[in-house]
Amino acid sequence: MILEEYFNYRQELLDQSKDEEGFVQQSLFLSQVLPSMQEAKLIDTEEANDSYYSYGSENMKVNAYCVNDSGERLQLFIVNEDSIDLTKKDKELQISTKSYYESQFKRATKFLNKAFKRHLNDEIQDSSPVRALISQISSSQGAHQFDVVEIFLVSATSTVSLMGSKPQPKHIDFISNELKVTYTKDRENRTKNILIKKRLIDLNFLYNVLISQGNREALTVDFEQIFGKTIESIKAADEKHFESYLCVLPAKLIATLYKEHSTRLLEKNVRSFLQFRGVNKGIRETIRIEPEKFIAYNNGLTITATEGSIIDKAGKTFISSLTDFQIVNGGQTTATIYFTQKDGFDISKVNVMAKINIAKKNSDEELEELITNISTFSNAQSRVSKVDLRSRNPQLVRLKSLSESVLTPSGLKWFFERAKGEFNTKLRIAGSNKNRLKKEYPNERRFSKEQLAKYYSAWGNEPYMVKKGGEKVFRLFIEEISGEGKSKKLVEINRVFYEDLIAKIILFRKLEKIYGQGKNSMGQIRSAVIPYTIAVLYSYTDSSKKSRPFDLLKIWLQEGLESDLTIFFTELLSLMNDLIKKYSESDDYGEYSKKPELWTSIIGSYEIEEFMQSVNATRILKKYSVSEEDQKKRSISVVEVNFKNVNDNILVHTNGVGYYESISSALTNTLTTADEAKISIIKSSIINRKDLDDKLLDFEKGLINRIRVNNPEVFDQLSSESNYIYYDTLNSIIKKYNTIIELEESFVSEFDKIRELGEHRGIEFATVFSHIGNQFERGVAPTVEQIYYASNYYNKDSEPNSIIPQKIDFSKIVITDLLMRKMVEWDSKYRVLSVKQQAYIADFAYGLNRLTAFHEKNIRNYLEKLNDKGFKL
Repeated sequence: MILEEYFNYRQELLDQSKDEEGFVQQSLFLSQVLPSMQEAKLIDTEEANDSYYSYGSENMKVNAYCVNDSGERLQLFIVNEDSIDLTKKDKELQISTKSYYESQFKRATKFLNKAFKRHLNDEIQDSSPVRALISQISSSQGAHQFDVVEIFLVSATSTVSLMGSKPQPKHIDFISNELKVTYTKDRENRTKNILIKKRLIDLNFLYNVLISQGNREALTVDFEQIFGKTIESIKAADEKHFESYLCVLPAKLIATLYKEHSTRLLEKNVRSFLQFRGVNKGIRETIRIEPEKFIAYNNGLTITATEGSIIDKAGKTFISSLTDFQIVNGGQTTATIYFTQKDGFDISKVNVMAKINIAKKNSDEELEELITNISTFSNAQSRVSKVDLRSRNPQLVRLKSLSESVLTPSGLKWFFERAKGEFNTKLRIAGSNKNRLKKEYPNERRFSKEQLAKYYSAWGNEPYMVKKGGEKVFRLFIEEISGEGKSKKLVEINRVFYEDLIAKIILFRKLEKIYGQGKNSMGQIRSAVIPYTIAVLYSYTDSSKKSRPFDLLKIWLQEGLESDLTIFFTELLSLMNDLIKKYSESDDYGEYSKKPELWTSIIGSYEIEEFMQSVNATRILKKYSVSEEDQKKRSISVVEVNFKNVNDNILVHTNGVGYYESISSALTNTLTTADEAKISIIKSSIINRKDLDDKLLDFEKGLINRIRVNNPEVFDQLSSESNYIYYDTLNSIIKKYNTIIELEESFVSEFDKIRELGEHRGIEFATVFSHIGNQFERGVAPTVEQIYYASNYYNKDSEPNSIIPQKIDFSKIVITDLLMRKMVEWDSKYRVLSVKQQAYIADFAYGLNRLTAFHEKNIRNYLEKLNDKGFKL
């Protein structure tokens, strides 16, 4: 069953990797995969440099590359083109042999061998996208810089074992090799071995990242395997949530770990902050002059882990291995030790104090909170801010709420994927309604929190940070909107902010299309050209005291770029493509565009000044500027309604009772008593049209994710009687809410009009619209019950599966013992009646009291009440 999940996900990836003509492109497929690799901490950025090169007769290939933040690791990406062939059947994509992948890796290793030996220098034209990579690898500078080359084979295949009755997923590790290279440095001939690591990125890996919602891949450090011995330590604390150990680590061990794992060793909060290339001079001088005193002068490392292999022997304690190893304080020390050794200094006499905190079995949330707090307080004396980089950051939660309530001028919504895999999970549980969801939120109207950071930050004067991508730009974005950035002011996340944000996304994506990809593109440096181009416009508008701000509202209203703006950007993109090449001090334009020096050169160049002072540019700046008065009018605050809770509730109510009954039935052996009780409350709430509180909503989301991870086959067994009338009713009300805001009308009067029209048409409960209008006036969202009553207006003739009451003449219903027992059993689940009312019926149902005409009348009243809540005769 899990293999079926993998191949369903493969289809989603391929659908999102198609160009405008419907063909799956390797570059687009790679761009879908890189964010997952970045989430798993395998790479520092999702912004890889295109270097497509394929030489069939020589069996060589490379698709893209990047250099990690600390600069010593070259990462190559090769796409298995056979695996993204749409004609391939699932069975053909189940790979059980290591040799299949080895033959793919050989294409990249052969390329590396020839490049390092300078055999390709004369064979590659200057215009080739791989030229910069080959020049760098073949140079003495590159040979000295790179200590590790990591090859990632990206393959839309599933790696399986055929040992059992059915194929089962399996993991394959590939042996690292060393490549001996010679080069010249300081007029001396040098020789060194470069470590070649190989890593398979298959469907097994990608799907696991998806369902873990972006949680990092746990890093296990085995000290015996790496260093040949265990680490002696002292147990310093044994608390409820963690154990602490103190130990001394040899610097050679730290350097070895850094070479093997690089920045994966470092916790996210630290990794996204540190600048690795500038090593700490104080640490370096201590290593050079007084290595024995390093342990006294340095604060040491703070390390966290989720598990540890602890050995007690002869009255001493030893640590053999640590799982989910993270350095949360001491990243600068770690990097400096490595680069000091790299520069030829002896570190054999250097030792480092370390405090190791091993978290005990906690929930994922408690564990994350503990590690984050340890990181924050360990770095209390450094400049690492306390900003929350997680998806539950309050500002991101507010943005999610706006994405669910703000409609575009054409009445559409954008989907903000706040947590990794959120949209894909919705697709998985949607069943037969999957296409409805895809049409509602096509790929071009979806964005992740990482993309959000890139799009938002591009509208600024640091395009080199956007090019760095990954956690660097994400931290820049989060700090800015959380009040810890340069402005030191908390950004108000409101409707105006959201509309401008979507305008920035539209602008960025439109420029990507104008620049193009592949053969018809302007060049091979799109990921640098676009943020640099946007930054020029920002510098001449919002950032300039001489000019008016750019009117992003025009893009929001247009939901695209007008023809004159398209022409302007086409010319500026072309110019920027040339300027990056002209002012770059390296042939590797993609990597050099991460440096602020390039931006300084370009924004101050005469070419940009001439272009922005041209007749066309001047006209564009004038047309798309906004006055202070208009800005103030737009920023006048309206009463914002937070639809998040009711939206989450409606999604649960839309699933229906049968959905959660199916879950209970399918997971009978794995649900706890507490789980069953909560599911029972959810079912009762659906029947009674009551809102779930935040704790129950979180439980429901967690339950669905647990099923996605552990029992995905359950989704195929779930009831498909989803009642979308609630969902559609809420969307209709939200659409009306948006229209009223845009036209600056009155919520009360406009919703009163709907009530009057409903009453004229004879719609039941039409007065609910007046209540909703009054609540909107106060900034209060409607309840589930109000959405239920309002649904009569949008769907007078309910569907057979709807839980809107059936029209029945209850006076003609024959009250029997069997019927009353069914009423009691049903109500014991859904608790519509009071305990006394239920007991009253039970007395007659089981013959404890004699049924008279008077009691029959009461029973019919209760039957009508149950029927109103969904009881079926």
